[in-house]
Amino acid sequence: MSSQPVALVTGTSTGIGLSTAIYLARNNFQVIATMRDTGKSEVLKQRAVKEGIALDVLRLDVQDDASIQDCIAATMHKTGRIDVLVNNAGSGFLGSTEQTSIENLRRVLDVDFIGVWRCTQAVLPIMRKARSGRIISITSIGGLIGQPFNDAYCAAKFAVEGMMESLAPVVKRMGIHVSMIEPGPVNTEFVATVTKNRPQGATVAAEDEYSPLLANYLNGSRQAFAALGQTGDDIAAVVVAAATAEAPHLRYVTSEAMRPIIARKYVDLTGDSIVALTGSRLTPQ
Repeated sequence: MSSQPVALVTGTSTGIGLSTAIYLARNNFQVIATMRDTGKSEVLKQRAVKEGIALDVLRLDVQDDASIQDCIAATMHKTGRIDVLVNNAGSGFLGSTEQTSIENLRRVLDVDFIGVWRCTQAVLPIMRKARSGRIISITSIGGLIGQPFNDAYCAAKFAVEGMMESLAPVVKRMGIHVSMIEPGPVNTEFVATVTKNRPQGATVAAEDEYSPLLANYLNGSRQAFAALGQTGDDIAAVVVAAATAEAPHLRYVTSEAMRPIIARKYVDLTGDSIVALTGSRLTPQ
């Protein structure tokens, strides 16, 4: 059984999840680094060895209930506790509503929202019994402000935000703290993977309408990532802050540059300025 606090992190093969596993281990957490395919754990393991830290790698597929239960059972058998759950595993898709098939929508929602629900639901009995715990979910500025051509992704992230904001006051009475980490642009493999998944399935006429808008959006996004993009390590440092704070916040916006944009949503109750702002990215830069 572990005398250290135990952190279970999903989606640790690359990007934010990999960095989060390393940073938590650096900060005296016993880390259970999980991923759908443990054959992709080599980069994580190499970095852990390089930094002289230890962590455990277990299989967990957020789309598979049995996988989640098996991972949690193995963790409890080894450590006897789960103090922190970091919901990080995610999937994206680039396309407007017309261009996004129901199959792709279901996949994004299943990973980014229902997967978070599954993992959170699975650890809550353990934390409730212990009368302590932290549930930290990686959402996005896209969980607060819709982004063009990210209809499915933003829908999922908005859903996580609503779920966690609803859950937070209830489980706080049981000693469990809920936090959301809300990055803006982050330069990780996730972005490259999403941009490769170009939308298919709309009519040719519709593609003629959408293609120039998507090209302008991607060009603007590349500029934003080049100028403002954070690293996985930057986000991991914020996760550690939420995991160790005496009184953690519900929301952590990781980028100072994003704060004024997010603030508009709370100031302009009509939402008109948000549509104008995000829509500006659809014109040539």
